[in-house]
Amino acid sequence: MLNRRTFTAAAALGAASVAVPLVHAQAKLEKTKIAISVGGKAAFYYLPLTISEQLGYFKAEGLDVEISDFAGGSRALQAVVGGSADVCSGAFEHTINLQAKNQFFQCFVLQGRAPQIAIGVSTKNMPGYKSIADLRGKKIGVSAPGSSTNMVSNLVLSRAGLKANDVSYIGVGVAAGALTALRSGQIDAISNTDPVMTMLEQKGDVKIISDTRTLKGTQEVFGGPMPAACLYASAEFIQKNPNTCQALANAIVHGLKWLQSAGPGDIIKTVPETYLLGDRALYLASFDKVREAIAIDGLVPSEGPQTALNAIASFDPTVKADKIDLSKIYTNDFARRAKDRFKA
Repeated sequence: MLNRRTFTAAAALGAASVAVPLVHAQAKLEKTKIAISVGGKAAFYYLPLTISEQLGYFKAEGLDVEISDFAGGSRALQAVVGGSADVCSGAFEHTINLQAKNQFFQCFVLQGRAPQIAIGVSTKNMPGYKSIADLRGKKIGVSAPGSSTNMVSNLVLSRAGLKANDVSYIGVGVAAGALTALRSGQIDAISNTDPVMTMLEQKGDVKIISDTRTLKGTQEVFGGPMPAACLYASAEFIQKNPNTCQALANAIVHGLKWLQSAGPGDIIKTVPETYLLGDRALYLASFDKVREAIAIDGLVPSEGPQTALNAIASFDPTVKADKIDLSKIYTNDFARRAKDRFKA
C-alpha cells in the first residue's frame, strides 16, 4: 500500500515523468542493488553521500546501496571503470579524463560546487617557504595519485612554472593517515580536503598557499565555477537504468536539501564518530569553512564543465580541449526532476 507521504509525492510529481519515469519507493527500478565506489568517504567533499546514506534516503527510494570506500578518487574511478561498482561518487573532472581515453562516463547529480581542496606547506619541514617554486623536489601528500587533490596541485604548480614531475606525490588518504604523514615529516606539503586541512591549519602544522574551500577561492584558482563531487556512471549504465539513476539523484538532492538547514549539532549526530578524527570542535570549524561549497540542488552550473576542461587541459597534454564533447560528460535532467520534487 502507498502511505500518505508517498501518495502525495507521486501525485504532485506525476507530470515530471515524461522523459524518465518518476522514481519513488514503490516505483519499478531497473536495479535495486547498487554498488557505489567513493574515494575518501569521511571527507566533507562527499558529505551529501554520507547524509543520504545515514538518513535512509537511498532506502526511501527503494535502493539497496553498498558503498565501497577507497583511499582516493582515482581508485574509486578504477572500480567503476572495471565494473566492480555501478556508480562512482567522485570528482567531476574524471568524466573529462575518461572521455580523453575514449571512455564515456556522465555526471548525473552534483554534490559539490567547489573542490574544497586546500594546499598547505609543512611549517616543520619548510619553515622558510616563500613561493610555490620552493616546492621543487619536495614530497606532496595527496589523497591518492591521480585524484582530484592531485589535479588541483598540478594546476597550482603549473601556474608557477612547475611540472608534475618536479615534485613527488605520495598517497596519504583523507583521514588520520594524512594528519600523521604531515606531522611526522613524511611529506613536505599536502593537498587535501576538510576536515584534514582545517585540523592541520588550526594546530599550526601547515601554511595554506592555495584554497578552494570557498566559492571566492575557487574563482581565484580556476577562473570560474568548478563542479566537484558528483555521482557519475557510464553512459551505457545511465541509458539502461534511468529509473535507478533518478532514484539515486533523488536521494542525493534530498540530502542536499537537508544540509541547507542542518545545524552543526545535526551534522555531528548524523555522521559516523570516526569522521570526527577525535576532535568535534575542529570538525565543526571545518564544516563552517566548506559549507558554501556544498551543492544546493544537484545541478551542474552551465559554465562549470568548460572551467573544468580549461583547468585540466592547461597542464595535462593528453587532454585535448578541442576533442572533448562537454555535452556528453554531464546531464542535469535527473537533478532537475529531483529538485522539482523536493523544491530544493
